[in-house]
Amino acid sequence: MDRLTSFAQDNLFLVLIFAGLTVALVVTEVRRLFRGFKGVSPVQLTELINRENALVLDLRGQAEFEKGHILGSKHLLPSQVDPESRLLAKSREAPVVLVCNMGVTAGGVAEKLVKAGFKRVAVLEGGINAWTGAGLPLAKGRA
Repeated sequence: MDRLTSFAQDNLFLVLIFAGLTVALVVTEVRRLFRGFKGVSPVQLTELINRENALVLDLRGQAEFEKGHILGSKHLLPSQVDPESRLLAKSREAPVVLVCNMGVTAGGVAEKLVKAGFKRVAVLEGGINAWTGAGLPLAKGRA
């Protein structure tokens, strides 16, 4: 214990960095538990599409979408996602999965849908990059 105390005193900067990173990690994980939506892997998304006819919304730009998208997905820009739209209104109880490039942009849209009362919102973890990384196919062109 004396060696640990001595190390902490001699390396205060390292100890503070370690403490800060630990707090950041804990806060991130707690927020993930209470965010109201979940992350799904490419395999889980495939199961949701096949078993529950999940609505998949691709939030990337039009050009990226046309280069390659998940078969059956619908294209919407994040600013176009309206919980009251005809496309989304019928999916309040059904699975809705949001897809972007790396899974980051979709989180904000997922929060918006959860606040609007959607019950089964998910984000493809790792985005379309994870999908292609898993060796899963993409459709080309417009939906």
